[in-house]
Amino acid sequence: MMERRPNPSSTIDPSRSRVLIVDDSEDLHRLLRARLKHDELEFESAYHEQEAFEKACSWSPELILLDLSLPSEDGLVLLRRLKDDARTRDIPVIVLSAHQAPRYKVAAFDMGAVDYVTKPFELIELRVRIRSALRMHQLIQMLAQRAQVDGLTGLWNRTFFDKRWQEEYSRCQRHGHPLSVAMLDIDYFKSINDNYGHPMGDQVLQSIARILRQNAVRESDLACRYGGEEFVIVMPDTNAIEAAVVCERIRQAVAEARWARTPDMRVTASVGVVGASGPVKISAEQWVELCDKNLYNAKHSGRNRVVVTDLAGTTTLSVRHAA
Repeated sequence: MMERRPNPSSTIDPSRSRVLIVDDSEDLHRLLRARLKHDELEFESAYHEQEAFEKACSWSPELILLDLSLPSEDGLVLLRRLKDDARTRDIPVIVLSAHQAPRYKVAAFDMGAVDYVTKPFELIELRVRIRSALRMHQLIQMLAQRAQVDGLTGLWNRTFFDKRWQEEYSRCQRHGHPLSVAMLDIDYFKSINDNYGHPMGDQVLQSIARILRQNAVRESDLACRYGGEEFVIVMPDTNAIEAAVVCERIRQAVAEARWARTPDMRVTASVGVVGASGPVKISAEQWVELCDKNLYNAKHSGRNRVVVTDLAGTTTLSVRHAA
């Protein structure tokens, strides 16, 4: 008997919605791929529970079609596992099942399924239910993203930072990847508002946001508005020395910025940086607190400078003075 093997795509087409099919019937996989091939869907297959969970975590589908009759356990057990894990809980799941008894439907919906389709099903009906689930998922994602974006600067906000920072910290601890975080504060920002007005202060904040975007090393770098005139930058796969170079470039760009409506105004920023080349012995919260302490030291040692701590080996502090 020929071994069944999933046929994962070598590349992901961003124009297609990713759908993970979880069913032990290869005929069903072939049927759905053939009959829905014109529906702008990218399919991946899983035939048993562990394979399905691993692909849900690594491939991040936008929808899961889940059969309740799986080889080694009830599909409801997998559904509960998906909804209990932070990596997969927000993926919508449509249950496909030959069970028509209300108790199965109630259990599936109670565990977080968005729909329940009984076998045998009409393909046109399944197509409509898939479209509806994907449309709702996209709307929810859009609302969630707007709730995590700062309205003035367009950067991510503090809520988003808190979530992503925990994820990047865990990744650093688990896999040993370098990681750095920087906190930037605009010097004498209150005097800018007092002397030039709050609209000018808002313009400065928006300009700082543009500078942060332009000076990010990679797309994976994450710039957020932390609150008020304070910003935070998460730099995955970046050690303290590399992060210091990035932040010095940002500091210089801020200092060199000129303001057409107020040519006499000068804006500078102070930056605190903490980085590591691998796992650390401090918590994610302590890491941010140390970064805030470095920012405090930068402010109180003259402003317009970068203070850096390298957590690798012996902790050292370096101060980069303005030119």
